[in-house]
Amino acid sequence: MLPSAPHRPVVTRIAPSPTGFMHIGTARTALFNWLYARGRDGRFLLRIEDTDAARSTPKATAAILEGMKWMGLEWDGDVISQSANAARHAEVARLMLANGTAYKCFSTQDDIAAYREAAQAEGRSTLFRSPWRDADPASHPDGPYVIRVKAPIDGVTVIHDRVQGDVTIRNEQLDDMICLRSDATPTYMLAVVVDDHDMGVTHVIRGDDHLNNAARQMIVYHAMGWDVPVWAHIPLIHGEDGKKLSKRHGALGVHEYQAMGYPAAAMRNYLARLGWSHGNDEFFTDAEAQNWFDLDGIGKAPARLDFKKLAHLSGRHIATMDDAALLDGVLGYLAAASLPPLTAAQQTALTSAFDIVKGGAKSFPDLLEKARFCLIARPVQPDEKAAKSLDTVSRGMLAQLTPHLQTASWDRDNLEAAAARVAESHGMGLGKLAAPLRAALAGRTATPSVFDMMLILGRDETLLRLQDTCE
Repeated sequence: MLPSAPHRPVVTRIAPSPTGFMHIGTARTALFNWLYARGRDGRFLLRIEDTDAARSTPKATAAILEGMKWMGLEWDGDVISQSANAARHAEVARLMLANGTAYKCFSTQDDIAAYREAAQAEGRSTLFRSPWRDADPASHPDGPYVIRVKAPIDGVTVIHDRVQGDVTIRNEQLDDMICLRSDATPTYMLAVVVDDHDMGVTHVIRGDDHLNNAARQMIVYHAMGWDVPVWAHIPLIHGEDGKKLSKRHGALGVHEYQAMGYPAAAMRNYLARLGWSHGNDEFFTDAEAQNWFDLDGIGKAPARLDFKKLAHLSGRHIATMDDAALLDGVLGYLAAASLPPLTAAQQTALTSAFDIVKGGAKSFPDLLEKARFCLIARPVQPDEKAAKSLDTVSRGMLAQLTPHLQTASWDRDNLEAAAARVAESHGMGLGKLAAPLRAALAGRTATPSVFDMMLILGRDETLLRLQDTCE
């Protein structure tokens, strides 16, 4: 792991707004923050930015927590509610007022509108410049006011960004933003800075749609004499067509990917590679990702969602998962997709079949389809394609095979030998017997090896399925 500065351990955070499902872009941002902190023995915090009371809902908050848990992005400490810190936010606004880095502004909405209308008519910037910035407090009226922070007027502000490089903004483009409204409620821009400072956040890793916010938020940091965090603004995720991600591109919420049957480990792997790289490595573990992840590996161009790559990585993760993790993933998928759960007997049967069904499966639905033979109950109902292989001759061959199986040692070599003798007696190769066997045992034409299925099903169940077919 990479060492952290001894005087300031790394602290990152994810701060979603609870106004809907957990977006796939939010999940990737959370992942980057999690990887960066975990790889440096740091802390990863979760803050719910629920100051918008009209849009924030408990259901959306629950969806965020569920999405984080499914992704395996465990956070440190308690979940922090931004709305619970409103008094602290207001306190900081008044501290800035007291130290002269903020001021009371009594301008009304009509005053601001008139200012902008006049500025537009005169061909100058419509950025509002309050007449109260340097007004004598003795001239203050006895009326409602907001607290605005004093932005620098001349020169430039430089955002030293670990992803975007140095971004320069002319200070004449910065307004004296409102920190505390006339009803004494804090604004989002103030709340974010206060919370990040109070939480000890050292690295702010977030979407590049917040890049311009950094320049304005730095005003508050400087006004309070606080250390400015390391900025890292990451490009957003686009669809395969290169356009901003939207519903037309497919799933947007983390819960949808769980319901489609992708393992959480595969999602972490895929999202880590979505905008970040470590050489040519594509498939890797969490431990490797935590050890390798660095801000220097994040590209500046928007990443493109690619479901083929996701499916490929998903398949590789399924193939390498241990039985307990695989079963847990399958059960979670069934619940997320609102599908019937597996019985205890089905779970046992499925676990015994993992070794023969997980290779080549791209998702949990793929896995369950391949394992269908050991999850269904008798009598097996072959689908239309499989039923075509069960003609009179084929049923006769299965009937002839049954007594051989009753006395054969139940191992692969002896099962193959018994089937080969029956096929040979009909002047056929073993492959000709495989199709009706698949239909009888699984009701499908595409299945694992018939002998693998026999071994999983056991002698009694195999013979009963053959007898059902031959009756």
